Amino acid sequence: MIEFDARPTPETARQKRMPIERRAIPRNEPVRFGQSFASSEGFKALFAEGIALVEEAAAYLDGPGREEAKALTRMPALAYANESMRLTTRLMQLASWLLIQRAVIEGEMTPSQATQQFAKVKLGEKDRSFDPAALETLPERLHDLCGRSLRLQQRIMHIDALLNAKPARPAETIATPTNAVAAQWSMLSDAFAAR
Repeated sequence: MIEFDARPTPETARQKRMPIERRAIPRNEPVRFGQSFASSEGFKALFAEGIALVEEAAAYLDGPGREEAKALTRMPALAYANESMRLTTRLMQLASWLLIQRAVIEGEMTPSQATQQFAKVKLGEKDRSFDPAALETLPERLHDLCGRSLRLQQRIMHIDALLNAKPARPAETIATPTNAVAAQWSMLSDAFAAR
């Protein structure tokens, strides 16, 4: 077993009056970075960012966005409706993923329950894009929200892939034959039998 400090250095611990905690990691087990991230301050920040983006988009689409859409001509208005629907769908999927992950971390949901719920979340679903020329006529704020939601989606998909990565299997040990001559003879026989 390898021991490492899970808390700050002794100087920092004294400043914050935090004891140093030692945890053991088995030597032959891989470190699961995705799982450690899910329960970290980084996840909390990602969660807050995601929920804030959902709220910001909802406020925009219900308020200023609605007014901006009324001023658009027919084709840009269709593009606006399409992009706002894609944005809403994307953010709802991201918010679902974040809420399920938080529920697991806080013990409100078991991993098996979460697996059932995660199956309903469609991260990165391919959706058809509207005419690029029509997209350029959309309001700048909608472009900004779409771009930020796509970047958040990429980050969450990366974390999701890390969380679902299967740990590497330890290398299988090859048994040494007790009779080296017999092993060589067997390999020669196999090689000539293939011809």
